[in-house]
Amino acid sequence: MTTAAATSFPIPHRVRHTSALKVAAAFWFAVTAVGQSLFVLYILGFHGRALVQGQPEAVNKVLPKGYVPGDLLGNVALFMHIAFAVAIIGGGLLQLLPQLRTIAPRLHRWNGRSYVTLAVVSSLAGMFMMLTRGTVGGPFMYAGMTLDALLVLAFACLTVREARARRFDSHRRWALRLFMAVSAVWFFRVGLMGWLVINGGPVGFDPVSFRGPFLDVLAFAQYLLPLAVLELYFRAQSSRNALASRVMAAGLLAATAFMGVGIFGAAMGMWLPRL
Repeated sequence: MTTAAATSFPIPHRVRHTSALKVAAAFWFAVTAVGQSLFVLYILGFHGRALVQGQPEAVNKVLPKGYVPGDLLGNVALFMHIAFAVAIIGGGLLQLLPQLRTIAPRLHRWNGRSYVTLAVVSSLAGMFMMLTRGTVGGPFMYAGMTLDALLVLAFACLTVREARARRFDSHRRWALRLFMAVSAVWFFRVGLMGWLVINGGPVGFDPVSFRGPFLDVLAFAQYLLPLAVLELYFRAQSSRNALASRVMAAGLLAATAFMGVGIFGAAMGMWLPRL
């Protein structure tokens, strides 16, 4: 068969719209990896430097309820929460690489176990800090962050349960839900900065008191919105409807573009200037 003859066969409809979805998902992962890597760089460069230089109080420049002199347990929980964030973000991105499962399945399993364990411990530390120190932004922020921590604990349990039962398709889905819930703190910053860039300043909230309807919504949207997009992606992935898959691919590309705006705003306005 000649090359011309081979390429003249039509590409199956199912393959075409599935490929569009895969391209959109790959683009989302690439942008997420860049954004989360910048966030890790900021954590190491700012928070890590404060610890190494013996100036833990420096974190209070960005964390109003951060380091508290004399509160040993609370400070340990704070810096454990910050330190784990680096390992969690790096481990989470590594787990999303399908090549890892194929090339190094043992590394995938051990990295997954570490990821789940650190996510659980970090969430418990976060809830402890909120209980003992409260949080900025008022009751909606407190409720939103508490619900996110509870979702992390629930998703972690379901991820492990499905892996032990060797229901790997279900395990993969719960692991992705866990990734979205764990990444809420990153989604919050990206969403906030994207909103500020698009509106040219604070709209819908007071930047001094850090309260307002936009932040009340973002307190929950920081993880519920990514989780909703993920569920729609799952449905489109298993659908035979070409239009549904294309709409999902277009929607995911649009969401990723907004995320890119937020990453740029966060990097230029918060992360890189503090390195």
